[in-house]
Amino acid sequence: MTTSARSYLLPLRLLPLAAAAALALSGCASAEPVAGGDDTEIEQAALQADLVTVTDPWVKAADADDGMTAAFGILSNGGDQDAVLVAARADGVSELIELHEVVSGDDGNTLMREKDGGFTVPAGSEHELSPGADHIMFMGLDQDLEPGAEVTVTLEFDDGSTHEFTAPVKDFEGANESYHGDH
Repeated sequence: MTTSARSYLLPLRLLPLAAAAALALSGCASAEPVAGGDDTEIEQAALQADLVTVTDPWVKAADADDGMTAAFGILSNGGDQDAVLVAARADGVSELIELHEVVSGDDGNTLMREKDGGFTVPAGSEHELSPGADHIMFMGLDQDLEPGAEVTVTLEFDDGSTHEFTAPVKDFEGANESYHGDH
């Protein structure tokens, strides 16, 4: 066997190993494919939770005996597609958390109710959660929420992705709307 023939044998013996390594590495890539149709190319879609940030978050201080409180802040969407917040949770803080809106009742007083379909955070824009308006409602508090404590909240978007943020608990005298619902 000539020297040049031997130099080809080593790479040929490593070919199956290289192919196996390439296959294993390609399995490590994660993607959220979105089909654009039967004959279109699969595209990479951004997860909604990766598009949204929460700024100036806070939770209204409340005693467990009060039974309810709310979280507020600004949801900012830096992406080029809308993000739809459909649920929230805060383990160990409340047995039930809903997304609420505040509306005028038939008697002219404001009342809060669950927001059907959640909150849409438009692409390149913001959605404010504030007292007397849209907010994340904690019902059936498991513990007192004292000023200075912190609450970790997990947001869930309609694509199934989640975003976690931590909010300080603050004293606030407002946001005492009536509740409208079955809870």
